[in-house]
Amino acid sequence: MRDPVLGDALLARARNAVARDLACAVSAEPWHPRLTQPGATFVTLRLDGELRGCIGSLAATRPLDEDVRANAVAAAFRDPRFAPLTAAEFPATRFEVSLLAPPQPLAARDEAELLRVLRPHVDGVVLRCGDRRATLLPQVWASLPDPRDFVRALKRKAGLPAAFWSDALVFERYEVIKFDEAVEAQP
Repeated sequence: MRDPVLGDALLARARNAVARDLACAVSAEPWHPRLTQPGATFVTLRLDGELRGCIGSLAATRPLDEDVRANAVAAAFRDPRFAPLTAAEFPATRFEVSLLAPPQPLAARDEAELLRVLRPHVDGVVLRCGDRRATLLPQVWASLPDPRDFVRALKRKAGLPAAFWSDALVFERYEVIKFDEAVEAQP
């Protein structure tokens, strides 16, 4: 269930963690009891509507407070696809926090079965094959609404050919509760 107070608390912590590293002003951080419990988050940064960083955790291995802060800093400064975020970019950067439910196995004997069982706009998907691993958040369905395109992008992200299939492929699905500064700020 979506809890706007939790959303405000997570978004404030994500933004403040990056602000501190950039020596920018920080804001008040609302408290929520869930922050002390284990949690897994992905933090996505957008600048001018474009992706600027996205890093996260698939498993709840640390308190939610620590997880969201660490992932925000990693998204801002250690996403290998982007240069580190600058203080000049920071004010215009929009933060989004996805709170992940635990991944569940997604059994599929072949790609056709996988495509049938996927739930577009609901499922985030993890792919594992040997030492390769990749995930796409449910939000990615907005730009890849066709399940076939979604799975191909997931394979490419894992460094596999788009048409690759093997019995060694393992898939999991998860859902998220998404908190977005642009949405949370609306009355």
